[in-house]
Amino acid sequence: MTTAQHDAYSAPGHATPGPPGTLPRPGLAARLWRGRAEDPAWARPALIALLGLTGALYLYDLSASGYANSFYSAAVQAGGESWKAFFFGSSDAANSITVDKPPAALWPMALSVRLFGLGSWQILVPEVLMGVAAVAVVHAAVRRRFSATAGLIAGAVLALTPVAALMFRFNNPDALLVLLMTVAVYCVLRALEAARTGWLVWAGVAVGFAFLTKTLQAFLVLPPLALVYAVCAPTPVRRRIGQLALAGLALIASAGWWVAIVELWPASSRPYIGGSENNSFLELTFGYNGFGRISGNETGSVGGGGGRGGGWGETGIGRMFGDSVGGQISWLLPAALVLLVAGLVVTRRSGRADTARAAFLVWGGALLTTLLVFSFMAGIFHEYYTVALAPYIAAIVGMGTTVLWEERAHPAARAVLAGAAAVTAVWAHVLLGRTADFVPWLRPVVLVCGLVAAAGLLFAGRIGRGLALGAAGLGLAAALAGPVAYTLSTLGEGHQGSIVTAGPESSRGGGGGGPGARGGGGPAADGPGGMPPAAGDGRGSAPGQRQPPGLGQGQMRGVPPGAGRQGQGRLAQGEGPAGAGRAGGLLDGPDVGSAVAARLTENASAHTWVAAAVGSQNAAAYQLATEEPVMAIGGFNGSDPSPTLARFQQYVAAGSIHWFIDGGAGGGARGGGPGGGSGAEIQEWVRATFTQVTVGGTTLYDLTSAQ
Repeated sequence: MTTAQHDAYSAPGHATPGPPGTLPRPGLAARLWRGRAEDPAWARPALIALLGLTGALYLYDLSASGYANSFYSAAVQAGGESWKAFFFGSSDAANSITVDKPPAALWPMALSVRLFGLGSWQILVPEVLMGVAAVAVVHAAVRRRFSATAGLIAGAVLALTPVAALMFRFNNPDALLVLLMTVAVYCVLRALEAARTGWLVWAGVAVGFAFLTKTLQAFLVLPPLALVYAVCAPTPVRRRIGQLALAGLALIASAGWWVAIVELWPASSRPYIGGSENNSFLELTFGYNGFGRISGNETGSVGGGGGRGGGWGETGIGRMFGDSVGGQISWLLPAALVLLVAGLVVTRRSGRADTARAAFLVWGGALLTTLLVFSFMAGIFHEYYTVALAPYIAAIVGMGTTVLWEERAHPAARAVLAGAAAVTAVWAHVLLGRTADFVPWLRPVVLVCGLVAAAGLLFAGRIGRGLALGAAGLGLAAALAGPVAYTLSTLGEGHQGSIVTAGPESSRGGGGGGPGARGGGGPAADGPGGMPPAAGDGRGSAPGQRQPPGLGQGQMRGVPPGAGRQGQGRLAQGEGPAGAGRAGGLLDGPDVGSAVAARLTENASAHTWVAAAVGSQNAAAYQLATEEPVMAIGGFNGSDPSPTLARFQQYVAAGSIHWFIDGGAGGGARGGGPGGGSGAEIQEWVRATFTQVTVGGTTLYDLTSAQ
């Protein structure tokens, strides 16, 4: 690496300070459009176009997903009605039980619902905005140390990653988690420029709020971030240690305030902590949501069953490239790994505090740490978890390609760049071959164009600049063609339920969590329950649970327009009952007919809960249909010991619950569940004590009128 190139890579934004100007400062609009003075004229308009296109793509037909994951949507509805439910992340506004995650991911959606009312767009637009923001942050982080081209490539790769296009239009916690982790990396890189304590503290705050989003997954990037700063920051060792300590305190404060309040709050006056056995958030954090994910021993859940060939899929280094995961995230993963090594080699002779090398170390460390954990974790694992890898892959691809392009005069740099293009084309050919019926012409085109581009890049230092740029452009187009096709397929359909995957329908067939399986399968969206993948329809849902039907505008209270595409007339007439049709359960809620919703809301103001149902997904569907509190007995899979039979009987005696919704055999509870849940016991008592009423095929019990 030459001295000039080293200086260019190390200086943030390639900026060179000049003498104070005497001309009037341009207006805000002009500055926003023009961008940095050292940028080419096209850079800022291209960024604006990238962000605008990302937003437009993610907003396209957004309401097709309806309430998406009703488990979280019900909690959002509750938070929009009750500030207490908002704070705790309760499943219902009467605060019987929480979701099985801390509530940070629910807060933006609940605020939107509080401001604009309940509906699909109100819930999902905040997720879209998080996606656009994540693209902007990745662009800013890469652009600052490399070039406008590098930033644009990185941003485009993130926006067009299939699993990112899925999760930034869905209401699981992963959208906010990805944004916060990307912000944390950005802040660390800013801190590394001049050993700035403030930026490092802000990184700690971002990780702390990421913990309040998805608990210990937020800590996966801590080792590489802390280690790189400890080694590379341009300040004495003692100060580095002190700064890291301050960042750690910021992390503890930004996450610990909520945890402390919840743990100190009297259990009798707060909701039960969903997913825990002992009503403790700390137990949930370090057990099921923590080390249980690694070992597979998720106490209080159904167990991981992982390991080689276990219930959650084959573990090992090849997991991210397997049939069920590869099409979600791995299109550019081989290239990212190659470019990471190349970037570190190019910057190997730079000084300890070189910011370009630090950028490769930070982004690369985050990628490798998360990749290894996902590859070998034996507990619950779903394909959409891999969205956490998307910003790291995108940044490395943007940085690595532009660094090698600048070094193309050297044969080794050309060879690596050409090799990355060829490997990407070959791997895309393999991935597209797994969905042979999906745009079949694309597969050979990608392979041929990618190999032609690789040949051109191999001689990029010897041919004219125009031809070299043409080869580079062709290689980039070939690399993105497969992800773009999968992304457009993802954007073209709605996604509902607990387990969702990106890409065409043909990429999700089979179910099964074992080796070679496609599709989702598994427990609830990260929820504490569910079953290891065993059967599915390609979306990971149980048979009969694919694409929950929705209603037209005004047909049923609480169901937004466009919420699904199937069975609209049937549901509008109150037919296709939950108990007889798509009955719901661990993977998704039932279809709620208008007649059932009307019966449940009769005299609603006289009761704390209009109804109770075993399992959060079952309860969520009725709550969203009525916009009234519905008690979720046993939490997500009916296994949480909340409420006990004795406590439920007290609620009934006090007239707090009007209806009990029968869930069929087992009531949705898993035989009481490993957590000692009493769902089946409660259902048995209700059946023996109260009179059965059938409304539109759904079995109800009026708890205010005993037999």
